[in-house]
Amino acid sequence: MALARFHSFFYIKSEWTFPDQSYRILVFTSIPHIKTMEDTVLLRLFIITLMAFICILPASANDAVFPFPVHKTVLDNGLTIVSIPFDSPGIIAYYTVVRTGSRNEVEEGLSGFAHFFEHMMFRGTEQYSTEEYNEVLKRLGADHNAFTTDDWTGYHIVASSDALEKIVEIESDRFQNLKYSVEDFKTEAGAILGEYNMNAANPLRQMFERIREMAFNEHTYGHTTLGYLEDIKDMPNQFDYSLTFFDRYYRPEYCTVVVAGDVKHERLAELAEEYYGDWERGEWTVAIPVESPQIEELRSHINWGSATLPHLMIGYKVPAFDETNIDIPALNIIGQLLFARNAPLYQELVLEKQLVDFISGGYADRRDPYLFTIMSRIKNVDDVELVEQKIFDAIEDLKTNPVSPDRLDEIKSYLRYSFAMSLNNASSVARTVSHYIQLTGDYNTMNTLYDLYDEVTPDDIRRVAQQYFTPETRSVVTLAQEAIQ
Repeated sequence: MALARFHSFFYIKSEWTFPDQSYRILVFTSIPHIKTMEDTVLLRLFIITLMAFICILPASANDAVFPFPVHKTVLDNGLTIVSIPFDSPGIIAYYTVVRTGSRNEVEEGLSGFAHFFEHMMFRGTEQYSTEEYNEVLKRLGADHNAFTTDDWTGYHIVASSDALEKIVEIESDRFQNLKYSVEDFKTEAGAILGEYNMNAANPLRQMFERIREMAFNEHTYGHTTLGYLEDIKDMPNQFDYSLTFFDRYYRPEYCTVVVAGDVKHERLAELAEEYYGDWERGEWTVAIPVESPQIEELRSHINWGSATLPHLMIGYKVPAFDETNIDIPALNIIGQLLFARNAPLYQELVLEKQLVDFISGGYADRRDPYLFTIMSRIKNVDDVELVEQKIFDAIEDLKTNPVSPDRLDEIKSYLRYSFAMSLNNASSVARTVSHYIQLTGDYNTMNTLYDLYDEVTPDDIRRVAQQYFTPETRSVVTLAQEAIQ
């Protein structure tokens, strides 16, 4: 049992380890600072009655950070079925992972189709029209939606576990038998243009679009998931290509079904074989262009047509996600060292000098080399250059002054425990497993990655900062209503 002082409260941390060493229980109990005999008498009441925060975590750093069993079956056609039994009585989360995103849009003039199909997949089939599909889910009391990223498209349903067969039926139907008319296609293409125009009113959206166009001249990360504006405008003319895109990527070998919650794997595998078993495997493979090394700093300014606070965005080229590369956890730790709320840079810019109303940054998991992105909104246009220099100074400090081992251990623990505590419902469990499957095809990637965190040293932090955070690998975008001096 450990006792630590924090302002006017003490926090007691108690720890018990299961006999088989598989898990430990941590209990954090808050009590006021004891100053008098009366306080001492009340101590027991505080311990019993005040908030206790209990979390079950792997017993040692060498144990898997993901504590739930995972079952996997691969059908003959290549479709992967994954289940994660999780303590959510009567509830399941059903995710379909399509390992296709805007990254796959390699043909000139045809960006945006991965996101387009996120919309079109709700257009219905011969068996279930749009209205009938939605009515089925409504009767089930299900929550459903979809999203598109650079690397994958995700479709998700949260529903009662006794609805599993119906969900497998309707999901397998639309993935195999999607049907839409030219009129449906053009209507949805118009909706995509409307979505783009709405996002164009957001300064950060415009900055993301600009910095990616600057940083990637060959790789498809050069466009956002919405696609290039000129391609979106031409989308209504690409009905035939839409059928080609669906035929290429909505195939079993590109997909994984992930179900978490109150689920039995044997039953799920049986249903998958029954409803997905006839889905024909495809033959399409795609060659993603490789980006040439960046050799100089790139800069751009966006003149905003209406009143807004000035914005700053900085991107450094960093490697693709790789659970065996120690640079990846080191980059995530650097994000905490620079931009966590208790980081010196955050304290100075946000709290002490109040030069910015927010600053954030970090590494983003991607299948190919991407950007460590830093964003800030500055309160005065005259301070943009100063804020930028403060960020550069903080990065230079990481290159020269090693982080203390205690601080490094704190961040490692925070990242590991934050990950574990995020797994608090069936949907978050399914989403997490889906995320790592889309990155590498292997759900166990997350355990390999978090084991690697323990090996990161202060020298690794300094080396990684020196290697990746250089002017030559940097792209900078500013945005303001007026010119920035």
